[in-house]
Amino acid sequence: MKCQKCAKPATFHITDIVAKGKHEEFHFCDEHARQHLTPAEEAAEAPPISELAKKLAGVPGAGGAAMRESSAADKQSCPVCQITYLEFRNTGRLGCPYDYEVFRDELMPLLESVHGETRHSGKVPRRAPRNTQQQTTLIQLRNELKRAVAAEDYEAAARLRDKIKGIEQEQA
Repeated sequence: MKCQKCAKPATFHITDIVAKGKHEEFHFCDEHARQHLTPAEEAAEAPPISELAKKLAGVPGAGGAAMRESSAADKQSCPVCQITYLEFRNTGRLGCPYDYEVFRDELMPLLESVHGETRHSGKVPRRAPRNTQQQTTLIQLRNELKRAVAAEDYEAAARLRDKIKGIEQEQA
C-alpha cells in the first residue's frame, strides 16, 4: 500500500476517531505520519517516528535502560521446558508450570495488570493433573523425545515414547 500523500510505501496505518461510530483511516509513510501526528510547532524537534516505533516494539538498541533490562530477561530460560522469556513474549504461552517461578519478576506486573490480581482464587478443572511432579516428568520426557527424534536416535525415542505412554496410562 502506498502513502496517501506520496509514492513511498505506507508504513503507518492510523485510525482517527472523529465522532461516535465514525472514523477516518490514513495510510502514510514515515515522514507524512510524523506530520499528521505532531502539531506544526513540535514537528521540528520531534524524533523520527521510526525511532519511537522501535522503542515501542522493543527493538534492542533503540531504547534506554528499560530496553537493556528486557533483553536480559528475554535470554532467561526455564530449566524444565527450555522456553525463553522471549518465546513467551512472542507466543503468549508458557511451556510448563515452573515458568511462573522462573519468570516471576517479569510475570507478576503483567498478571496484575491483566487480571487485577496475582493469586488464583477460583475453581480447579477436573481434568487438571493431580500430581505436578508427574506432569513435570512428562514435559521433560516429551522434550527429550523431540531432541532424540531430531538427532535421529530412534531407539532412545522409542524408549521415551514408552515411558510417556506408561505415565499417561497411570494418570487416566
